[in-house]
Amino acid sequence: MIGLAAGDYRVELAPDRGGSILRFDWRGEPLFRPACGPSVLDVACFPLVPFSNRIAEGQFRADGRTIQLRPNMPGSDHPHTLHGFGWLARWRVVTADVSAALLEHTHDGGEWPWRYRAQQRVALDEGGLTIELSVTNLGNTPMPAGLGFHPYFPRTEATIYRGLHRGEWQNDDSCLPVSLTERSGPADWWDGLPVSGRAVDTVYTDRSGTLSIEWPERGIALAIQPGENLPHTVVFSPRDQDFFCVEPVSHMTDAHNRSHHVGGLRWLDPNEAFAVKMVLGVVPLA
Repeated sequence: MIGLAAGDYRVELAPDRGGSILRFDWRGEPLFRPACGPSVLDVACFPLVPFSNRIAEGQFRADGRTIQLRPNMPGSDHPHTLHGFGWLARWRVVTADVSAALLEHTHDGGEWPWRYRAQQRVALDEGGLTIELSVTNLGNTPMPAGLGFHPYFPRTEATIYRGLHRGEWQNDDSCLPVSLTERSGPADWWDGLPVSGRAVDTVYTDRSGTLSIEWPERGIALAIQPGENLPHTVVFSPRDQDFFCVEPVSHMTDAHNRSHHVGGLRWLDPNEAFAVKMVLGVVPLA
């Protein structure tokens, strides 16, 4: 474990556990759900690389051939390959000091035939937390690539999520997108109501501005500023749980089986890199 501190903020990292964050606190208040068990699904946040969310049945076409990936959800027979490979890998510590750490994960090919290098920099300052994530194609052919972050947030009956997006994907029973509902402009799909009022696991498109999580009973909000190349947001809000997820990502679910214009997937040439970041900081509620 690596501990980072700056001002009122504290972070604990677990490089060997998917390059994950185990906790992110402000003045002792948990901003991410603290790690609650031994699985990577129990951590506070993990990186998504080299893709986000599901690839249907783990299969897609690239360069005239069929790529077939195995299911990879820990402890489940879920048929769709999820979240890339970084979250299930051991990350190497490149550098670390009192307030920042640089982690690295490499993939040498196999069923995902492209070699790549991923780096994640986690840094604190008095204003909050910055996480930067990049992937570089080390292979000899163009590689499909997507990035994102998968934080878990503590939730009560009063917790409010605010995010403005133009579209919401409607999913089938296995959470694969089937149709897109769009509004004339960016909208709050929760209408300012608590997160607990809707159970969803889907992708929102065309984000506008900052995302935020509000805990009225604590008198604080967490402002989340994703970079411009993270235009989609996955929201997972299960029923009867004390957490939910708001995941800034670069592409929609199952983008590998969609057109580039619709899906948002990047294709990286050999030695080309793609990088994203998000910045998080506490804002007192009036």
